[in-house]
Amino acid sequence: KDQWDALEWDEDGAEPPDRISAEAVNRWLFNTDTVDKVLETLMTRGERVAGGDRLGKTIVFAKNQAHAEFIRDRFDSNYPQYRGAFARIITHQTEHAQSLIDAFSRKDDAPHIAISVDMLDTGIDVPEVLNLVFFKIVRSKAKFWQMVGRGTRLCENLFGPDQHKTQFFIFDFCQNLEYFSQDLERCDGAASEPLSQRLFKRRIDLLCALDERASGDGRVAAEPEPAASPFQTEARIRADSASWLCDVVAGMRLENFVVRPKRRWVEAWRSPDAWERPNAEQLAEAAEHLSGLPSMVRDDDEDAKRFDLLLLHTQLASVRAEPQFEALRRRVQEMANALLELASIPAVREQLLLIEAVAGDEWWQDVTLPMLEQVRRKLRALVKLIEVKRRKIVYTDFTDELGEQADVLLPIATSAGDFERFRLKARAFLRAHEDRLALHKLKRNQPLTPADLGELEAMLKDAGGTDGNLARALERHQSLPAFVRSLVGLDREAAKAALAHLLAGSTATASQIQFIDEVIDHLTENGAMPADRLYASPFTDIHAQGPDGVFAPAAVEQLFVSLEALELKAG
Repeated sequence: KDQWDALEWDEDGAEPPDRISAEAVNRWLFNTDTVDKVLETLMTRGERVAGGDRLGKTIVFAKNQAHAEFIRDRFDSNYPQYRGAFARIITHQTEHAQSLIDAFSRKDDAPHIAISVDMLDTGIDVPEVLNLVFFKIVRSKAKFWQMVGRGTRLCENLFGPDQHKTQFFIFDFCQNLEYFSQDLERCDGAASEPLSQRLFKRRIDLLCALDERASGDGRVAAEPEPAASPFQTEARIRADSASWLCDVVAGMRLENFVVRPKRRWVEAWRSPDAWERPNAEQLAEAAEHLSGLPSMVRDDDEDAKRFDLLLLHTQLASVRAEPQFEALRRRVQEMANALLELASIPAVREQLLLIEAVAGDEWWQDVTLPMLEQVRRKLRALVKLIEVKRRKIVYTDFTDELGEQADVLLPIATSAGDFERFRLKARAFLRAHEDRLALHKLKRNQPLTPADLGELEAMLKDAGGTDGNLARALERHQSLPAFVRSLVGLDREAAKAALAHLLAGSTATASQIQFIDEVIDHLTENGAMPADRLYASPFTDIHAQGPDGVFAPAAVEQLFVSLEALELKAG
C-alpha cells in the first residue's frame, strides 16, 4: 500500500486510484515482476537449440509499443550479456524492421527473440520458430490461429543431424486458450539439459573421480605423466577444471531473477578456496543448485562444446573403467578419421601427427587422462570443420517391375503452408505487373468491370494459383479483388481521397492528423482494414480509447463506413 501510494499517478498529484482495471495492465500499467516472471518462464522452460544452450527462435506477442519496450528493457536488465542483440523489438514503429526480420529468419543470427506488436502475427514464415509467447489478449479466432501458425512450420536438422522440429511451445499468459476453448495437447515444458549444464556437471564428476584417486591429503598426486602429454598432469587437469567451474559461478549475476533464489550457493562457490577440498556430497550439491544457472562466462562454439563433453565422458569412463569406454573411443576415432580427410586445411595439418595417432588403435592401449586432455584441447576448435552430416551412398541391384499405369486425380486440399507460399508468389508476380489495367484500377479504388475481374483471376493463375488456392482466397477475403488488394495494397492518393472528408471543413488536431495518417499507411500496405483494428496499436498508442478518444462519435461512424466501403465484398 505504501508503494502504491508513492507512485506518481499523474502530473497533477491526484490521489492514487483504489483499483486498476485489467484493461490497464500492459496497456499503460507495467509491472516489473510480471514481465520478469514471464521471461523467467520462457528462458527456463522454452524449447532450446545449440545443444540446449540457446533459446530457440521466439516471438513474443506484446500488447503495444510501450509494452514491447518494457519487455525488452527487462530482458536486457536480467541478461546484460545479451543486451541489445538477443531480444529485439520488431513493430511498425521500428526503423529498418525488414532488416531485423531478415536477421530473425536466419537460423543462427540474432535476434533470437522478436518482440512484436501485430507486425509478426501473420505473414512471417520462419521455420525455426520454437516458442510463441502470448502476452496479450486475442479475441479474434482467425487471428489467434494465424498467430499459432507462426510455429507450425517444419524445420529439418534444427536440433542436429536427423533431429527435426516436431513440436513447438505456446506460452499463454492471457487465457487465450481458455477463451477459445481449445483442447490443445499440454506439455510440462521438460527438455533435455542444456549443453553448458551437462558440461558443468561432467566437470564436477571429473573432480570427484580425480579426488577418489587422490593421496591421503585430499589432493591429486602430481606424479609424472607419460611422454605423450608432457605438459599435463592429473593435478593440472583437476586445477584447470576447478578454475573453470569457479569462473562460471563467478559469472552468475545475483541481479538475475533466475540466479537470485540460488544466492546462497553462488556466494559459497564463487571463491577459488571452495573448490580446493570439497567432499563428494558438497560437489553433488553444487551440481544440483548451480549447473543450470545463466553465467556471463559463455562459449558460443557449439561443436567445440560437444567435443568437450565427449572427451569428458571418455575421461570419466577411463578413470572408472566403465564398459562404455569402447563405444566412446570409437566415436573419438571416427572424428579423428574425418579430420584426416581435411588434411589440406592448414589448421588441421598442424595437428596431423596427433590426429593420425588418435585415429589408430595403438595410441589407445595405454591411454591416460592427460593424453585425452591433450586431444580435447588441441582438436576442439577443429571439429566444426567436419561435415554435419555425411550422406551414405547405397548401391543396389534388385529386380524390379512396373505395375499397370493409370492417371489418378488426387483430391488434396490446399494446406495452410501451400497457401502461404502461393500468397508470397502472387504478391511478387502482381507487384511486377502493376501496369495491367485491372490492377491499376483496383489499386486506385476505381470500379471494376466483369472483364477486369476475369483479368485479375487470370493473373492469379499465371502466378501459380490452383483452384484450391483461389477457393482459399475467397474463403478468407470474400472476393478475389479483396484478396488481390491485400497483396498489392491501395494507392496512397486513393486512400487519402477515401478518408479526406474526415479532416475537411474543420481545423484538425495533431492527434487526428496522425491517426488518419496511420490508417492511410495501413491501407497503402494492406489494401483494407477491419474496424476493430482501430482499437489496437499503433492507434491506441495515440489514444488509449482508439478513435473514440480522438474523434467525435459522428466522425468515428464515418470512419467505419469509409473502411467498410474499401472491403470489396462479393456480391
